[in-house]
Amino acid sequence: MTAAVAATTVPAAFALAPWMDAQLACVEQALGRFLPADAPAGLGEAMRYAVLDGGKRLRPLLVLAAAEAVGGQHQAALRAACAVELIHAYSLVHDDMPCMDNDVLRRGKPTVHVQFGQAQALLAGDALQALAFELLTPEDGVPAAMQAQLCRLLARAAGAEGMAGGQAIDLAHVGQRLTEDELRHMHRLKTGALLRASAEMGAACGAPSEAARAALARYGAAIGLAFQVVDDVLDVTQDSTTLGKTAGKDAASDKPTYVSLMGLEGARAYAATLLDEGLAQLDASGLPDTRALAALAGMVVHRTH
Repeated sequence: MTAAVAATTVPAAFALAPWMDAQLACVEQALGRFLPADAPAGLGEAMRYAVLDGGKRLRPLLVLAAAEAVGGQHQAALRAACAVELIHAYSLVHDDMPCMDNDVLRRGKPTVHVQFGQAQALLAGDALQALAFELLTPEDGVPAAMQAQLCRLLARAAGAEGMAGGQAIDLAHVGQRLTEDELRHMHRLKTGALLRASAEMGAACGAPSEAARAALARYGAAIGLAFQVVDDVLDVTQDSTTLGKTAGKDAASDKPTYVSLMGLEGARAYAATLLDEGLAQLDASGLPDTRALAALAGMVVHRTH
């Protein structure tokens, strides 16, 4: 099956909605259990506000789908799924603050610093980051070597060589034009690294071949970049109510985007190309059932918010 055929047939052959409903129910229940309600001085309330009752949960879904594809350990995968979401949520809390992107709307409600103040938002983000790694290191149930691998993958994706580094590049280039290669590098770090890590962490919950593991990493990289390209498209084609965040923010801040570089149709075409690349990697993985991963890839590229 060619990548082009896979792009149109594989996602449609999989009942994504019921699969997602079941996985999301597990993730929401676990997040509600893991997030402290009684942290000192209202910190727990801010942490729970930042994470619960909102968000696409794409990263947890990628973890769980990759773990299923490799026959991975469910307990480890669920903890990894929640840990990735906590890192993502912490990054949003910090990114929205006045010293960064200075936004007031996230997931259809006031941002954490608007609701709780800047100091509490900063601490909530810090606490979410720490809790993510606590989840990956339970006292029992997950082998120590697997814990270490999961921690390494998440730390690398979140740090200077991943999400934080990409955000630094983004802030340093406001008002400046980037080449396509420079923009791709920035977003492979800022957005793509955590999405790629989601697929890698799911794979690390099992014991796939090195070829399968590498193919899933390349799938995650392609879909991670596609997610950002589509985000750039939606930023100029949808309104704030639909997006649940401030529309047109990148243009107003004079930030380089795929739409500003390639034009709207060029960006859409690039997202479709990345989808085909990701699906081709699933074919290359040799894994018997990657339909959930394929369907999630299609959802990323064809989403409207």
